[in-house]
Amino acid sequence: MIEILKVQTIGNCDMINITERIEKIIGKSKIKEGLVNIFVRHTTAGVVILEDENGMKKDFCLAFERIAPKNIQYNHNVMQNDDNGHSHIKGSIIGPTVSIPVKDGEMLLGTWQQVFLVDFDTNSREREVVVSVVKG
Repeated sequence: MIEILKVQTIGNCDMINITERIEKIIGKSKIKEGLVNIFVRHTTAGVVILEDENGMKKDFCLAFERIAPKNIQYNHNVMQNDDNGHSHIKGSIIGPTVSIPVKDGEMLLGTWQQVFLVDFDTNSREREVVVSVVKG
């Protein structure tokens, strides 16, 4: 089963917890054992498993700002007359996909693990997240 979630973001390291939406898709699939794959269809965003705690989310964004700061020159920005070169780098580091085992119709996440869509782009956007549930 494949379903596409539409997620509105505000950009600039916006972190949207999509765990409950994924759980609903798994429930609709009626698959008890298998794998759920979550894939974001954008190069300036990614999917990550993280604790849903405000301090951790701030630390996450600050760490990525140190890795790929907004305020330095990026060839992409010059060549494309754009401002989101740093966003592409951040998105590529965390990647577009996570896969999670499913057992008894539930994701086998740890106690504090949650699934987040992270939008690093400089503007708000509607993002598409492809959720695939596969029987094991």
